Amino acid sequence: MNALCAHFGTCGGCAFQDLGDAEYRARKRALVVDALERHHLRAEVADTVEVPAASRRRCVFKIKKTGSAVAIGFHARASHDIVDMRECRVLTKPLAALVPRLRDIMGEVLSDGEACEAHATQAANGIDLMLRWRRRVTTATTGALARWAGRNGVVRITAGQEILVELEKPFVKIASARLQLPPGAFLQPTQAGEALLQAHVAKAVAGARQVADLFAGCGTFALSLAAKAKVHAVESEQTQLDALAQAVRGARGLKPVTTERRDLFKHPLSAAELGRFEAIVLDPPRAGASTQIAEIAASKVARVAYVSCNAQSFARDAATLVAAGWILRRVVPVDQFLWSEHIEIAADFVRN
Repeated sequence: MNALCAHFGTCGGCAFQDLGDAEYRARKRALVVDALERHHLRAEVADTVEVPAASRRRCVFKIKKTGSAVAIGFHARASHDIVDMRECRVLTKPLAALVPRLRDIMGEVLSDGEACEAHATQAANGIDLMLRWRRRVTTATTGALARWAGRNGVVRITAGQEILVELEKPFVKIASARLQLPPGAFLQPTQAGEALLQAHVAKAVAGARQVADLFAGCGTFALSLAAKAKVHAVESEQTQLDALAQAVRGARGLKPVTTERRDLFKHPLSAAELGRFEAIVLDPPRAGASTQIAEIAASKVARVAYVSCNAQSFARDAATLVAAGWILRRVVPVDQFLWSEHIEIAADFVRN
């Protein structure tokens, strides 16, 4: 666990790469324990479960061209400077190998002083690349990107939601379903972490016949739960719901999955609406789900599986449920963000 990357100490991505294994796992677990203690919560917090190195399949590369040189990588710690990446122990091999090739094409299409972001996802059939930049895309640029993509295992390039190049539709497998990714699709950062979270959620809601999947994204949990339960997936982005619905139609052996477009921050499912479900799964953004949690706390639902990428907002929401009489039964730190100061959490609550 303490083999250092050449960029460690400068790159803002990794903070704990110099720690020994035991100290590292304890430090990650402490992120969860400390957050809970700040809200006067006590719970069974399991030992940290790690994903392998070189397993992160999603990232955002920061890119800037200065003169003829192109810097590509992540921001330096507490800075907007870009650490020009020459290696990375976190990314999958295909994503790490993409960096020098991406540097070449950005040198060709960017102007001096121009900056952009490249959101890269390793799909099952190649790399999906979404560019965020402020430029008018010309035919010449699109042609250069298409030629480059075909040589470098990139199956799609988009500018935001606009498709510039699509050699194949990128897809991933979730349970028995083939999920075609819309541009900007939300996926768990690692396949190993995804499997760990799915297993925890499945155990937490086992036996439930009607499950609500809130902040459902493309269906990471809905698709895995639908083998045994009817699932109602709620998400604010229609493109994600469309992808989920298409995956359900193409899969066999799934129970019904319904979808609903809804902004759960502004319009949470009410306690009355939640009453028809036997269990709830939620995986909100970093801000947590305080408005929705208040409705869950007042509902008659028996079980909640909560997945979070932010220990602070999770602890705040957990305190709301506990104050309403729920029991925080088990908390599992899942280290999907290797060597960083972040931790994923899988937890389950039951009514007292």
